[in-house]
Parts: sequence; structure tokens; C-alpha cells
Amino acid sequence: MRKLSLQELNRTDVAGFKAQEKHPIVLILDNIRSGLNVGSAFRTADAFALEKIVLCGITARPPHKEILKTAIGATDSMDWEYAEQTTDAIAKLKEEGYRIWAVEQAEGSTALQDFPLNSTEDKIALIFGNEVKGVSKEVMKVVDGSIEIPQYGTKHSLNISVCLGVTVWEIFRRMKF
Repeated sequence: MRKLSLQELNRTDVAGFKAQEKHPIVLILDNIRSGLNVGSAFRTADAFALEKIVLCGITARPPHKEILKTAIGATDSMDWEYAEQTTDAIAKLKEEGYRIWAVEQAEGSTALQDFPLNSTEDKIALIFGNEVKGVSKEVMKVVDGSIEIPQYGTKHSLNISVCLGVTVWEIFRRMKF
């Protein structure tokens, strides 16, 4: 077996990416401490052609050094915006017709594999919370629901970048295929 070269992958350039249709998924990062996690979110969002990322509160913003290190150019291709208050970002997205789902271990949460997609054009915003405290209590009061990734080991959580990748892939897979 031979690895493909970058040219053989036939990826679009930034201008082509900006012009292409995006999948109706928005990522909301609620007070993420690590720029490396933020950069990973940019790279994942680019890989699956998501609509945009909303950075909230203390979450680092490009051109932060750690973001650029893990995003590897995805900060140029992905649309993003900043909101000081996560609840303000949620209110705006709700007005635009998005269903708002926290990715959090919470009472009454929905297992990721049971997440209800209404259609392939369902507009969804996924909230990922602080590495220590998770999605804030204020935000949890205004979400439409909570998604939980089933886990079977001794740890009670996943790193945000891993959690984000798993969640986005599952929803993307079901929308696309």
C-alpha cells in the first residue's frame, strides 16, 4: 500500500473552500482554555466543511500561537466570530433557526448514537465547554438538549478535541451518508 501525496488528495484551495456549500453545523466553544483545543476545532471544522465556529468568553482567538500550531491554516479557511457571552451567541443562532445542543454529561442527555436528526438540512449548533468545568450552567439553561458520548472506561470525560471530532463525525456521517 502506498500513501497518497498531497497533490493526489486533490483538495480545494482556501478560495474554493470559501465558495463551496457548507454543512449546516456550527461549533460554539464556551470558555475553552487551551489554544491547542481551539486550533483542533478549526481543523476539524475545515475537514468536514462546517459553516462556522463561534468563540466565546475566554476562548483564545486567531492568530493565537497555539491555535495556529494545531489549525495548520484552517483559521484562513473557516469562518469564525467572537461573542463575549455564549448566551448571546446562542440567542442569535436560535433566531437563525439553529437547534442548540450542548455536548455534556447532563440529566436527560441524549446518547450520541440516538441524536435526532430531522433532515439532512437540519441546522445544528454544538456547544463544547471548558476543559475543567464543562458547558456553563447559564448556557445549559438555554440549550435545546444535551448530547452525551457513551463511555465505558474509568475516566469520566474525553479531551475536547477528541469529543468534538467524535461528535462532528457522527452527525456529519448521518447527514451526508
